[in-house]
Amino acid sequence: MPHTYLNPATLPPTRGFSQIVLSRGTRLVHISGQAALDAQGQLVGGGNLEKQTEQTFENLTRALAAAGATFNDVVMLRIFVVGLKPEHVPIIRGVRQRYVSLERPPASTLVGVQSLVGPDWLIEIEATAVLED
Repeated sequence: MPHTYLNPATLPPTRGFSQIVLSRGTRLVHISGQAALDAQGQLVGGGNLEKQTEQTFENLTRALAAAGATFNDVVMLRIFVVGLKPEHVPIIRGVRQRYVSLERPPASTLVGVQSLVGPDWLIEIEATAVLED
């Protein structure tokens, strides 16, 4: 297996992510920040974090597929949320767990931001994947 997932006892316990992912592969895939836009560039789920998160993960799925990858190849997610509050976390996790492996989740960062480039965007997610050729 090209990835090893570590959660050492010397680091805090995790919930839905791995502290460390070691990867061995021949292709590194960087997915630019994806947002809740459809194929025509129109916002999906205006004002609704759950719907925007779903569309964003669907866009990530499509971007990964274009690179010949799946969420099983993702080793890192960086999630940016406008005005992040504790009550947003279960919404994001609920959608996220439909896409990432619960047994081998990628390393992940969740960051609250003041704004994103789209004025009505609530979430943007970047991904890094490692593939074996």
